[in-house]
Amino acid sequence: MEASPKANVGLRAADAPTVHTHAAEEARKWIIAVSVILCTILEVLDSSIVNVALPHMQGSFSATIDEVTWVVTTYLVAAGIMIPTTGWIAGQFGRKRYFLISITTFVISSALCGAAQTLDEMVAFRFLQGIAGAALQPLSQAILMETFPPNEQTLAMAVWGLGLMVAPIMGPTVGGYITDNFNWRWNFYINVPIGIAAGFMVSTFVHDPAYLRKLKGRGRADWIGIFCMVLALGLGEIVMDRGERADWFATPWVWYFSLIAGAAFVLLIIHEWRTPEPIIHVRLLANRKFAIPTLLLIVLTFGAYGMQILNPVFLQDLLGYTAWKAGLAMAPRGLGVMASMFLLGGIARRGHDTRPLVALGFLMVALATWQLGSLNLNMAISNFIWPTVFQGVGMGLVFPNLSASALSSIPREQMGYAASIYSMTRNIGGSIGTSVLTTILVRKQQIQQSHLAEHVTVFSAWQMSLASAHLPGAPRFKYVEELITGQKQGLMMLYGQVQNQATMISLNNIYRMLTGVMLVALVLTILLPRPSGGAPSGAH
Repeated sequence: MEASPKANVGLRAADAPTVHTHAAEEARKWIIAVSVILCTILEVLDSSIVNVALPHMQGSFSATIDEVTWVVTTYLVAAGIMIPTTGWIAGQFGRKRYFLISITTFVISSALCGAAQTLDEMVAFRFLQGIAGAALQPLSQAILMETFPPNEQTLAMAVWGLGLMVAPIMGPTVGGYITDNFNWRWNFYINVPIGIAAGFMVSTFVHDPAYLRKLKGRGRADWIGIFCMVLALGLGEIVMDRGERADWFATPWVWYFSLIAGAAFVLLIIHEWRTPEPIIHVRLLANRKFAIPTLLLIVLTFGAYGMQILNPVFLQDLLGYTAWKAGLAMAPRGLGVMASMFLLGGIARRGHDTRPLVALGFLMVALATWQLGSLNLNMAISNFIWPTVFQGVGMGLVFPNLSASALSSIPREQMGYAASIYSMTRNIGGSIGTSVLTTILVRKQQIQQSHLAEHVTVFSAWQMSLASAHLPGAPRFKYVEELITGQKQGLMMLYGQVQNQATMISLNNIYRMLTGVMLVALVLTILLPRPSGGAPSGAH
């Protein structure tokens, strides 16, 4: 029996509210995504954009290179200490309130950094900025994981990862342009309008879920854990950031800081594992579905952050590029990241198993670093750009998949703590990668330089001097003074070439070493658990 036209009209009218509700939920979901991703871009871009402006700050504050680098170190130390605590603080005071306080403080401290008149003021304001910015990444990640349904969480992490991965690539380019065309202070002032827009959107569209409102204010402060964490992460970050400048363990303070940080870290793990109300839920690492992606993330960030140090050395120190031109050469990697993240999000949304894409991503990064290991001082710039685009595609396949795989296995009540640990391990992997690869580069450069110098003879310097010393209208080396000057110039030219070649060989060796690291990660992807189709336990 067929339904009457009136009945069909009634059915369509009944379905209309459901359709409108679904459309409204879809729109709200993406508005929240834009709001929190804007906060992530704000924090990540600021942490990379400032490096380009350091030489200009050095002149403004009449500071040495070692003194002005505290502008970077203090930010890293503050952020490193605060990131693991964001889950606990959000539970005590409310996630939305903590998020808004962090954004507001970040904007104010950015304006203060731009207006700083002395180096001491700048260091103090950067420390405040690091404390405020620490919460933006883990809280935005936790909010997105709760906003999107389980079958779209990989898509959510792909969209969120666009800001996280592309911002540090674009940072040197944007920072170089602002510094060259305006003033280094605008690298901080630019945060103000972006932060105000992000704060307004978060205030309007983001709300704490019911379970968080119930947990708000419960529990007590884990003062032992806080004290151990400050010592372990604070001193550890200082050692990793400044140890190479101090020649590592040849300096007593590096020994003291390392021993104190190591002992505090061991005590922190033991205490947090046993205490019923820890500030860092290290017991989450007993969950294999969370621990394996977290381990792979450390390996990925080890290489990714390290490459941010190696690539500028090649482009600026060896090829003589300006910061702006070097930034343009590195920018295409961001296009590879964007393309692969969109591809991964679409595949994951259709319910396909994306674990093979993680293995493919690590393989692509390994191939890219192997190609970069063949760079030389006479190559075309395309030989550099294409491997970095290839690397960007691989990173875009890996990062959101690891984030979704790790956090989708965590109950909502512990999502904030898990996101804090996940962000902390990302920072640790990046800090270790930057520190270790910088040290290896310096040591290998010294070794290669000594090897090359063994093949330099007086005759080589004499040949160089033939091209560097000549008096117009007179025979070559007519005067003794010209002969001596020519030999000095020849030696200087030869020494410069030896230095450049030693650095190039060292970079090639490190790129090849990173290939091996990525291949190890490729093997470990076998242990990566398949993401579940449903929501994690306790998610609803």
